[in-house]
Amino acid sequence: MDLHQKITELKKQKNAVILAHYYQVPEIQEVADYVGDSLGLSQKAAETDADMIVFAGVHFMAETAKILNPDKKVLLPDLMAGCSLADSCPPDAFRTLVEAHPDHVVITYVNCSAEVKALSDIICTSSNAEKIVNSVPKEVPIIFAPDKNLGKYIQKKTGRKMLLWDGACIVHEAFSMDKLLKLYKEHPGSKIIAHPESESHILETATYIGSTAGMIDYVKKHPAEKFIVATEAGILHKMQQEVPQAVLIPTPAEEDNTCACSECAFMKMNTLQKLYDCLLHETPQIEVSEEIRKKAILPIERMLELSK
Repeated sequence: MDLHQKITELKKQKNAVILAHYYQVPEIQEVADYVGDSLGLSQKAAETDADMIVFAGVHFMAETAKILNPDKKVLLPDLMAGCSLADSCPPDAFRTLVEAHPDHVVITYVNCSAEVKALSDIICTSSNAEKIVNSVPKEVPIIFAPDKNLGKYIQKKTGRKMLLWDGACIVHEAFSMDKLLKLYKEHPGSKIIAHPESESHILETATYIGSTAGMIDYVKKHPAEKFIVATEAGILHKMQQEVPQAVLIPTPAEEDNTCACSECAFMKMNTLQKLYDCLLHETPQIEVSEEIRKKAILPIERMLELSK
């Protein structure tokens, strides 16, 4: 049997479910039970009846699944698959900010550590950030962390002033404006679609701004068109499957001289072989202390309730 078949057999034997993010390599997406964005993955993790969750994504995603499923085994194919955005918000520094502003509601983007989630009032994703912010009474001040670009975009959408943490995703900050405009000239009539983790000058060029799932839905509504896609290049696999007739062009990074794409090195640390090995040996497992889990689950559950 090839690895794909072996993984499929092991899933059945162990009553395991494989959850994969859109940014994973195509062969992992193909073997997954569900491929989605952070909100969809959180929802699937919350409702699964599997005994074991294999999270093909990055560390904070697997942590979220463990917080929601303390009695299940949660595995991550490569324990070093981290997140530059989550790393930009150290828990101790964030705690200092939160304690200095006790009157603020703390909204944190799901791309953060379990410890930062435990310091939060509500979690959000790029799919529901606007809705979450609007759920807070207008007279109540807000801390928004860790993504400053998403925060600026939501401020513009809602008219709310928020205290923003100075964090960012290195992939979404790497897009080259000059190369993007050159691509646009080379492909007249194309539409630029962008993830809100991108910098403001990139978002200003976009016809559509939204989460990874939102971007796919937008392309599905315009199937015969040409799109320049400003997010991690892994999304192109599922997007092309959903809309085979669309022309999809990845946005290049500033320092990219070898290929026309921007990829997350952390997301690409997971491989099909590592996925098989972790399912076979049931390691590495994700652990979250019960003290942190009890605090972190409350803002996650608030998000899931508001997202229904």
